[in-house]
Amino acid sequence: MKTLDEFQFGRLEHVSESFIWELASCDYIKKRQNIVMIGNPGSGKTHLSIGLGLKACYAGFNVKFYTAVNLASTLAEAIQFHRLSKLEKSLAKVDLLVIDELSYLTFNRHQSEMLFQVISEGSERASVIITTNLEFSSWTDLFENEIMVAALIDRVTFRSYFEHECKGFLPA
Repeated sequence: MKTLDEFQFGRLEHVSESFIWELASCDYIKKRQNIVMIGNPGSGKTHLSIGLGLKACYAGFNVKFYTAVNLASTLAEAIQFHRLSKLEKSLAKVDLLVIDELSYLTFNRHQSEMLFQVISEGSERASVIITTNLEFSSWTDLFENEIMVAALIDRVTFRSYFEHECKGFLPA
C-alpha cells in the first residue's frame, strides 16, 4: 500500500502539498470530477493515485483500481466467459475508478472500444483517476480510432484536474 502520509511531497515542483490534501478530502468524488496525471515514470503518479484511492475507501466510497492493461484483460475475459454484464454492474457501483499506466501498451480496436466504454461511463456517473506518461496528443498511439480518442479525452477532461509532469494540477 502506498499512502499519502508516505509520499515525498518534495518530489512535486509545482503542486502544493496542501492541494493534494485538499483532494484527499474526496470532494472531487462528491462533485464527480476526474483527475488526470500526466508525467514521466517515477514522478509519483501511481503513489498519489493509490493514496487518493485509499483516502476515498476510508471515507466510505467504493473504489476500484486497475492498470489499463489489467482492465482491458478483465473486460476481455468477462466477454469470453459471458460475465460482462456482471462486471458492468460492479463497475456501475464504483464511486472512484483508478486506471493506472495508460501508456505502456497499445490496444486493438476491440480493447479500445471496451476501455472507451468503461472510462466514458465511469467519468459520467462517478470520478476517474487516470495516470499516464503520454500527453493527450500521443493517446492516438495507444488507440486505433482517432475519433474515439478525441471523445475519450473530451469525457475525461470534463470537470477534471490535470497533473502535468508533476508540475501542477490545472482545472479543465
